[in-house]
Amino acid sequence: MLKPPYPIETPRLSLRPFTMDDLDELYSFHSRPDVARYLYWDARTRDETRAALETKIGQAELLKDGDALNIAVELRETGALIGDLSLFWRSSEHRQGEIGFVFHPAYHGRGLATEASREILRLGFAGLGLHRIYGRCDARNTASARLMERLGMRREAHFVENEMFKGEWGEELVYAMLQREWSPAA
Repeated sequence: MLKPPYPIETPRLSLRPFTMDDLDELYSFHSRPDVARYLYWDARTRDETRAALETKIGQAELLKDGDALNIAVELRETGALIGDLSLFWRSSEHRQGEIGFVFHPAYHGRGLATEASREILRLGFAGLGLHRIYGRCDARNTASARLMERLGMRREAHFVENEMFKGEWGEELVYAMLQREWSPAA
């Protein structure tokens, strides 16, 4: 079980639960085709974003195997919502989790996603006691692959044409890190 101590502060960011006040800013990047290109959902309408946000609001802690933790990433300097982080508790028996992240393109290239995602790894390893955390991305999504590499995750798999994705055969990369490989100081 994991109930994060919100807000989680980093030098530049505040990580916190989502609220309905986040709708406009979440819609500003969830509605973009370039953001949704490699995600399992298409660019969202305002109503679809509202429905996704309502789900995210109910996912502010991990209580049992199969739960998802969704965290809003806010820029401390301005209070702007810039990202959407997830930690999925995939297996309590095997102590496995999965990381996910979506950031507004206006904030790419500044190390903000890395800074925020390090906190998700910390929550998974130190807070939940996970043994292994993995992340997946479309093989064409070089930005996500580079982010996982910057986090110290290793590429474990490259699945070729492993699933039908948005009307075409997709390829998927899987990155992972073990608890013993994680450094809280990183």
